[in-house]
Amino acid sequence: MLDLQGLAGLRSLPAGCAMTIGNYDGVHVGHQAILAEVRRLAGGGPTALVTFEPHPLTVLRPGHAPPRLTTVAQRRELVERAGIMHLVALTPTPDTLGLTAMEFWHILRDDVGPAHVVEGESFNFGKDRGGTIERLIEWSADTSVRVHRTPSRECVLNDRTIVNVSSSITRWLLGYGRVEDAAICLGRPYELVGTVIRGFQRGRTIGVPTANLECGDQLVPADGVYAGTCEVDGQAYPVALSIGTTPTFSQRRYQVEAHLVGYSGDLYGREIRLRITRWLRDQWKFPSLDSLKSQLARDIETAAVEGLGGLVA
Repeated sequence: MLDLQGLAGLRSLPAGCAMTIGNYDGVHVGHQAILAEVRRLAGGGPTALVTFEPHPLTVLRPGHAPPRLTTVAQRRELVERAGIMHLVALTPTPDTLGLTAMEFWHILRDDVGPAHVVEGESFNFGKDRGGTIERLIEWSADTSVRVHRTPSRECVLNDRTIVNVSSSITRWLLGYGRVEDAAICLGRPYELVGTVIRGFQRGRTIGVPTANLECGDQLVPADGVYAGTCEVDGQAYPVALSIGTTPTFSQRRYQVEAHLVGYSGDLYGREIRLRITRWLRDQWKFPSLDSLKSQLARDIETAAVEGLGGLVA
């Protein structure tokens, strides 16, 4: 995949390409459907995704940008896996964010000249989100640019609720610990990426060493205990993941702790990815250290079984 930066990168896209524009955080099944349509319309020709990095709200409303579902590297990998050849990252500078919908359309029509633009029904663009998919279709009617609208993608969750898939609904599900439902929307288990940092090292004293993760601005699921998997040096391990404040020890510090079943080694300073596959239980305060250790043993046993199933699958 060729990475391009800014409006200059946008203008350097091959004329006649098939493209889409959007944030594409999570690259969920709705995004995947759009990318598949881009690839189909390209017919083997050049394809492109134009996105903002970071999210425009980091400039427009600092502190209000949604937490990421995917890191920059994850999103790039997923988009490349979908067969997209060019990734254009627009920096949310005042000049770029100040472009009206019409001005942005003129750049597309006159400087880029794509053959196809594919967007979802809720697509907006330009200053104050003044451009819509309907307006884009209207403006392109007498040009060589063909605009294609793709319908929203629906998914059936485990409670039989039908939802229109979006990054927002996926964040909501993860915010309630519903990782299996989030996986339905994403088309894969949610991956949490973090750098291993030093924690209290309390797990070592009770025979359950953990890797404490710093996850930056990525969304961390709701407090609780989860099962998952993690690959280290080409070897996959089941994982028991604890998210929260370790109430048994009256600890207020928020932690993301992963116990890699069967792993023994030093992970400090390394970046690891956790594939979270199942919610196991809430966090709660145990009456004694022995009762905590007994529950951790059960968590690890369940996580091992769950992890092995995921590895076989």
